[in-house]
Amino acid sequence: MGPGPWPLTAERDDAGALHVGGVALTELAREHGTPLWVVDEADLRERCRRYREGFPGVEVAYASKAWCTTAILQIVDEERLLIDVVSGGEMHTALAAGVDPANLVFHGNNKSVAELDRAVEVGVGRIVVDSFEELDRLEKVAADRDVVVPIWLRITPGIDAHTHDYVRTGHDDSKFGFTLSLGLADQAVRAAREHPHLEVVGIHAHIGSQIFGTDPFVANAEVALDLLARWRDEFGLTLRELNLGGGMGIRYTHEDHPVEVARYGEAVLRAVDERCERLGLDRPRLVVEPGRAIVGPSTLTLYEIGTVKVLPGLRTYVSVDGGMSDNIRPALYDAEHEVALANRAGSDDPMPVSIVGKHCESGDLVREHGSLPSDVAVGDLLAVAATGAYTESMASNYNRIPRPAAVLVSDGDVRTIIRRENLDDLLARDVPL
Repeated sequence: MGPGPWPLTAERDDAGALHVGGVALTELAREHGTPLWVVDEADLRERCRRYREGFPGVEVAYASKAWCTTAILQIVDEERLLIDVVSGGEMHTALAAGVDPANLVFHGNNKSVAELDRAVEVGVGRIVVDSFEELDRLEKVAADRDVVVPIWLRITPGIDAHTHDYVRTGHDDSKFGFTLSLGLADQAVRAAREHPHLEVVGIHAHIGSQIFGTDPFVANAEVALDLLARWRDEFGLTLRELNLGGGMGIRYTHEDHPVEVARYGEAVLRAVDERCERLGLDRPRLVVEPGRAIVGPSTLTLYEIGTVKVLPGLRTYVSVDGGMSDNIRPALYDAEHEVALANRAGSDDPMPVSIVGKHCESGDLVREHGSLPSDVAVGDLLAVAATGAYTESMASNYNRIPRPAAVLVSDGDVRTIIRRENLDDLLARDVPL
């Protein structure tokens, strides 16, 4: 396939059919049906390793919100990454995957008492406190269990990462964290130190998602270190842990040009060391939290084309057998994904198309401004690149459509990691009158 947004092992055979992990996608469609999420295990493991190598001496935590299913977490855990969870459900999945609770980081802007109690009960490594209410909730939970809980305070650093409004988290007007510019961070650390069963050991500062370029990450590190130095000087408090979040963008189309992990790591660590030297700080225990950048490029979605509707002088609509129920990103974020025929190369004469799903919404898009061979036909298979992040995790049963299966492919081996939902699954939670 050449360079681009496709998984590392993606290639076409002599007949033009697309293979991933040594398996023809036509074979996967025949055996497992469509829509189908296809995960390249070699790609997934390689991206875990690139982060560890690109951030030497830094702990890497996989942000499981990107895709939290048992097999994915097992692989990430095998690759020696920590795992970030944001709900009781994600925590439960990680524990079911056999992850050591000490390797979990628990986020969330509105954790329930039950979720906090479970986290304390199992011994989650770090809880990231997001509000004054949570400080009080967690203190009561910890007191009831007679333990002292190590926490990070989530700081809103006031950095605009210039990404989509829905995935910006570091600017002042955010639902997440204690806003630095408003003095809330200072109030939070004072309040936390008054809770005898909570121990503030560090801070967390995350600025957003799908960010290209290193400048926002460097600025985030500098702001966070300045804060640690000021708290040392003003409050006599030395915090030795700093989580810088994640958010590095990935390549969804050939037009995207993300920064390589090694360059990202080099820029951030150089800035950290220079700032620490200037401030007289020892380098803290650093953590970074990639999610999309780990799992996003590893996966493609396979569809079957069901209709081709030509509107002369307007556009051509190509409809597939899935859509917004298995990938809400185009409708939610105006996202674009690279697309290609999977069963054959097609003609050399491309044409503009709008690829749409089967749902009763005009906004049910797979790629609004796409290009496919002019001989595209009903029955062709369509591959959509970079669908590992925020597709399965945000999938729905809109229009009562069962959610897809997912398979893991490697060296010709195929393993089902999520079974396809069936019609009875759709009724499983219904309670008839």
